[in-house]
Amino acid sequence: MTRIRTRTIDPIISVDWLKNNLNLDNLVIVDVRGTEDYSAGHIENSINVPFERERGWAVARDGLTLEVPALTDLVSTIESCGISNDSLVVIVSAIPEASNPPFPLADAARAADTLIYAGLSNVALLDGGYPQWVAAGLKVTQAVPQVKKSTFQFNIDNNMFVNREYVEQHIGKATIIDARDADVYFGVTIEEFAQKAGHIPSAKSLPASWIWNKDGTYKDKQVLENMALGIIGYDKSQEIIIYCGVGGFTSAWWYVLTQLLGYESVKFYDGSAQDWVKTNFMVTYSWTF
Repeated sequence: MTRIRTRTIDPIISVDWLKNNLNLDNLVIVDVRGTEDYSAGHIENSINVPFERERGWAVARDGLTLEVPALTDLVSTIESCGISNDSLVVIVSAIPEASNPPFPLADAARAADTLIYAGLSNVALLDGGYPQWVAAGLKVTQAVPQVKKSTFQFNIDNNMFVNREYVEQHIGKATIIDARDADVYFGVTIEEFAQKAGHIPSAKSLPASWIWNKDGTYKDKQVLENMALGIIGYDKSQEIIIYCGVGGFTSAWWYVLTQLLGYESVKFYDGSAQDWVKTNFMVTYSWTF
């Protein structure tokens, strides 16, 4: 089962909420944009931990692009941000141009998922990211805050991530969700890191790109709920395994399903298609096995 923790902050927060709560003693704002973007301007007191930083939020390991960092590196990242177990952490992202893939939004979700995996209860995503804050005319700064290193008591969720063997054993038993774009799912397009067309047998298509509006904000909860119900079904206790290309888009649906919509048993196949195709076939042009 997905570990359910008691929240005191919504999983997706507005710029108005953040503006009105900037003075909370336990608030930690983590900006996962690149260093240059952060240096040009950021929300006051936000800490920059760029997503692309090796050993920060994800690492390349064993020929796979996005894997969970080693515990020692994750400890270093979290404590260097001043995050403690009672912190309210808000993740701030960039927003891509409408014509570009929503990778920065998935990166923010990946950072949030990693904190949840480590045992943090109160993690939120800033809806619309940094551009939404700027568009609202709210204060930005170039001053870099001084951060006091914290001590964090880890409570790793060992049931969150699954490997290839687990997925192989649960075909036909769990609901498997492919978070890649539909043309990749059907095999019309082959992603360079997967090198085989199609999808894992029995997987259903639920593209992560459907999660967001064109301005990078999240679609209304009811819209997301209807998407999930239409593909996954009404049983929120069923086992679900999500994968994508390398583990990026998986992050977004894992976050939405578990933190926003209340699905109780959602697994994260970290290696995703990049790992699967090493030893297995894919299904093309079909919704069925």
